[in-house]
Amino acid sequence: MRRLCALVCLACALAAQAQESLPAPVAAALKAAGIPVSAIGLVVQTVEAPQPRLAINAHQAMNPASLMKLVTTFVALESLGPAATFRTEALATAPLEGGVLEGDLFLRGEGDPKFTHERLWRLLRELRGRGLKTIRGELVLDATAFAPLPHDPAAFDGKPERPYNVGPDALLFNFAAITLTLVPEHGGLRVLAEPWPEGLLLVNRLRLSDAKNCPSDWREALSARFSANELVLSGDFPRACQEKRWHLAGLPNAVLLAGTFTRLWRELGGEFSGRWREGVTPAQARLLAASESPPLAELVRDINKFSNNVMARQLYLKLGAGQTAQAEQAIRQWLAKRGLEFPELVLDNGAGLSRRERLSAQSLARLLATAWASPWMPEFVSSLPIAALDGTVKKKFNGHAAAGQAHLKTGSLEGVRGLAGYLLDRNGRRWIVVFMVNHPKAQEAQAAFDALLEWLWQGGW
Repeated sequence: MRRLCALVCLACALAAQAQESLPAPVAAALKAAGIPVSAIGLVVQTVEAPQPRLAINAHQAMNPASLMKLVTTFVALESLGPAATFRTEALATAPLEGGVLEGDLFLRGEGDPKFTHERLWRLLRELRGRGLKTIRGELVLDATAFAPLPHDPAAFDGKPERPYNVGPDALLFNFAAITLTLVPEHGGLRVLAEPWPEGLLLVNRLRLSDAKNCPSDWREALSARFSANELVLSGDFPRACQEKRWHLAGLPNAVLLAGTFTRLWRELGGEFSGRWREGVTPAQARLLAASESPPLAELVRDINKFSNNVMARQLYLKLGAGQTAQAEQAIRQWLAKRGLEFPELVLDNGAGLSRRERLSAQSLARLLATAWASPWMPEFVSSLPIAALDGTVKKKFNGHAAAGQAHLKTGSLEGVRGLAGYLLDRNGRRWIVVFMVNHPKAQEAQAAFDALLEWLWQGGW
């Protein structure tokens, strides 16, 4: 009993010490939000300092949410190099004579995170330019560069239609999502869709409402249901929202790709029956055309600026040659090689869209310090959103003294909020900042984040 009391007293003393160590504006903001100091992990240090200037619960294992993308993207930059690219290839074994391919066309992917609708069109345009017009056989989709991964898009939060729930695929097409543009007109609501696969029927049951305001969660009033050959849209859309874009997942990636291939091929004047299957490219297949991704430095910008989960998952698997276990091993080996021990680290998918992943504020701060000293520092830092200017923090920190002075990655899940990156204060000093909150009221943490950055920018020490 005495030992238990002693432990309780020690915990209380440590909590009190942590509270006293916090800058007063931050402590006040946390108190107002109802978030105890025990629920945060916080590290602040200059980029050149070997030790933190401020550390609260620094070694505590926490759910980092999308801050985990910083680990995946920086390890990828160091391991693969900023100029690394990913190819999607069109191949064949049958002869091409007089514009006719007397056999199957193989489309083989190697995990390109950004094989978009436009990139597919350009690849097919190249095939047409090289003389191919008629495909007598089938379209064979080869995604075997990644090991088969069981994935339930509804498992995380019951919202399989949300693009962030899309699973990885070696032949991922357009993030496995369709973009719907909702256009209010006098007679109703018009829906434009890209990409749109051949054979899929759009059933538009959306109704225009005369609501005076456009709510930020306007999507919540809409529903989308995919079946074998149709997409049914329903719900009320406020006319006050004007034109909006609705990014929608739910159609299997292979179905979306094959159907869009068929539509585009015919639009380009090609002939194809539309038959397709998933399979493996024969070793003797010859290359007809290829699409190369933007360099990794650009892909990493998309991942971090916009917190793209499926792209992060693609990159994570690429580190492990398509194997989840090998991806984790690759990251741990890289950390060991750099002398970084993260004993609390738990990896799941490398994107942070997980209830299992764990990381401490201290470990993430050490990673950011290592990144600052890396040859690829400019590429990494430029991938982070700029406070109040772009990415996931475009609408945050507006009117704040730190606006435009910080590169910051954010993380957000139910019960989780996080902020990590670099801040340039008004005295010209560059700071590493990591602030994580795991608490039921974590969504109220923004005021504490604001207070810390304001205090630090003003030269708190």
